[in-house]
Amino acid sequence: MEDLVAYLVSGCKPKENWRIGTEHEKFGFEVDTLRPIKYDQIRDILNGLAERFDWDKIVEENNVIGLKQGKQSISLEPGGQFELSGAPLETLHQTCAEVNSHLYQVKAVGEEMRIGFLGIGFQPKWALSDIPIMPKGRYEIMRNYMPKVGSLGLDMMFRTCTVQVNLDFSSEQDMIRKFRTGLALQPIATAIFANSPFKEGKPNGYLSLRSHIWTDTDNNRSGMLPFVFDDSFGFERYVDYALDVPMYFVYRNKKYIDCTGMSFRDFMVGKLPQAPGELPTLNDWENHLTTIFPEVRLKRYLEMRGADGGPWRRLCALPAFWVGLLYDEESLQSISDMTSDWTNEEREMLRRKVPVTGLKTPFRDGYVRDLAEEILQLSKNGLERRGYKEVGFLREVDAVISSGVTPAERLLNLYETKWQRRVDPVFQELLY
Repeated sequence: MEDLVAYLVSGCKPKENWRIGTEHEKFGFEVDTLRPIKYDQIRDILNGLAERFDWDKIVEENNVIGLKQGKQSISLEPGGQFELSGAPLETLHQTCAEVNSHLYQVKAVGEEMRIGFLGIGFQPKWALSDIPIMPKGRYEIMRNYMPKVGSLGLDMMFRTCTVQVNLDFSSEQDMIRKFRTGLALQPIATAIFANSPFKEGKPNGYLSLRSHIWTDTDNNRSGMLPFVFDDSFGFERYVDYALDVPMYFVYRNKKYIDCTGMSFRDFMVGKLPQAPGELPTLNDWENHLTTIFPEVRLKRYLEMRGADGGPWRRLCALPAFWVGLLYDEESLQSISDMTSDWTNEEREMLRRKVPVTGLKTPFRDGYVRDLAEEILQLSKNGLERRGYKEVGFLREVDAVISSGVTPAERLLNLYETKWQRRVDPVFQELLY
């Protein structure tokens, strides 16, 4: 147990070493048919990127399943969604440059193969049965397990795309404040970046279907983690929680062993029927922590997980939004004060209603949009005080909040008017 806590504690860093990590997923599609790309097309893209731009290949059972270059990596999600996990960077200018360079590379290789990439939170056109399956061992285990624990897990795996931001903390106390603030504000971010209004060619009744899907994927490992707001919360309490989250797998001899339903606690005492007598390593713990999916996730840093995939400007705007709030002492204090009397019920209500009504969701005596305005101001102030001239990255967020129109509502409006109730034009509209 102590080692597991120490692993998380080792994430604490002095403020001058705080970095920003951004991860984003996107859907690859054939330009001529709009169909999702298959594994062999993805393999060709990965090989092309490796040859042309000097990435190292990551191989599993003779299949190229990802790429690595320095501290950046490219990986495949279960339905072939293409993910860039960015390096830990110092400023938002570097973050945006990294995103731009990645999109340039992917486009250069993809265009020759007539493949495009779409920035949206949920697959707008194709059914689950149309999505090709990627040859990754851990996904097969998840695919078999998901239908046992929720009705929407396969949709989450195969048809959603997200953007997330990874941020550092300096101490347990700092982690707790950022964790609580992050959880409270996640639905506000979901509203601002809502961008998944279509399913199988029609409006789906949500502004962020991606966010809604998480409410019935697997409630043992997702959600708003009310215990984070208990006085007793700290690294140890999170470890306690994670020990009881059912496992997916153990990785041994280059193979994933299905351990679904067993707990890490069992593993700690060598009680996994599938791997008798095996005891976990820190690497197993690290793996296990990546299979927990709450709205904010703790590793050796904190992950903000509430935003839909979107076009490149928003890939720079999301980290800007969070950095302005959480990396500036004054803004963090203001936001902690502002959210400290929110109840579990209120946070849960926002979590459930925002995917449907976005910025128009009522909250206390106003709307989420009013909150968003106040929070945006705090984020801008925080970025100003950082002194890197980063406020410009919030333009996109500013436009959404001041108009009160989420990206999803803009798409729905185009669908009803210019697109004449056809969803195909979204592939051009949100093409990277």
